[in-house]
Amino acid sequence: MVVRFPAGHALVQTVDFLTPVVDDPYRFGQIAAANALSDVYAVGGEPYTAMNVCCFPARSMDPGILAAILKGGLSKIEEAGAVLCGGHSVEDTEIKYGLSVSGVVDPAKIATNRGLAPGDLLLLTKPIGTGVVATAIKAERPGADMLEELLHFWCSRLNRAGARAIRELGLKGSTDVTGFGLGGHLLEMAAASGVTAEIVLEDVPFLPEALDMASLGLIPAGSIQNRTHYLPRTQVRPGLDELLTTLVFDAQTSGGLILGVPEHKIAQARDILTQAGDLAVVIGRAVAPLADRPLVLL
Repeated sequence: MVVRFPAGHALVQTVDFLTPVVDDPYRFGQIAAANALSDVYAVGGEPYTAMNVCCFPARSMDPGILAAILKGGLSKIEEAGAVLCGGHSVEDTEIKYGLSVSGVVDPAKIATNRGLAPGDLLLLTKPIGTGVVATAIKAERPGADMLEELLHFWCSRLNRAGARAIRELGLKGSTDVTGFGLGGHLLEMAAASGVTAEIVLEDVPFLPEALDMASLGLIPAGSIQNRTHYLPRTQVRPGLDELLTTLVFDAQTSGGLILGVPEHKIAQARDILTQAGDLAVVIGRAVAPLADRPLVLL
């Protein structure tokens, strides 16, 4: 398919796919699609076209499951205002689904993970802890149905309002929170920007259900690996709760955005996000760089 491209715009391209994090195939399709679309929103862009990428055990599983996954993905593509342009499937022993997305962005209004400046407030748009919640669902813990509802509610939400804030307020620093966790992505963002990011741990919106499950030891291996990898480059104030410190690095699926917002624009940014139903929580700020410590937990 050939698509006419808008004049005066830059192209944003991304691809992402994942294995199921919930049991319902339609909801999984929605979450996987929202996750793939997020990278376009993280730079301030708008999705334009999308192509399905899927792996499916066609010889051993009901094809109706694949149809439901694709319908879920299509619902999010349409919600984003993009057009589905086909895709590619591979027979595999494990289900995997996602999208290859092309988006458009005004070249003068792009945000990157290199755009933080000292004094910027760090605004988070979704709560933290979905990696732990997904692990609890897979472990079939009591209340797993409720946990799946919770995971679907947050992980299927598009980061569209965050992209709008980037464009309307001219924000320069942004990243989405996915596999490296809040701490990992923020550390990488701060290091790329030449600043240090300070997080006030008690201000981070952790999901209460994730705290409960994590206290029982249901912490994903990926989250532990994130903590091991990033903690040596993190300054941690003595006396902080060790469990919360670990959850800062919880690997997220289709997480929110971290926006670097100058203080005089924070009220406007919050208005844009909250009117869309997103969170708009200030969790810290960017400061002048500390040697070898791009991230500080307070």
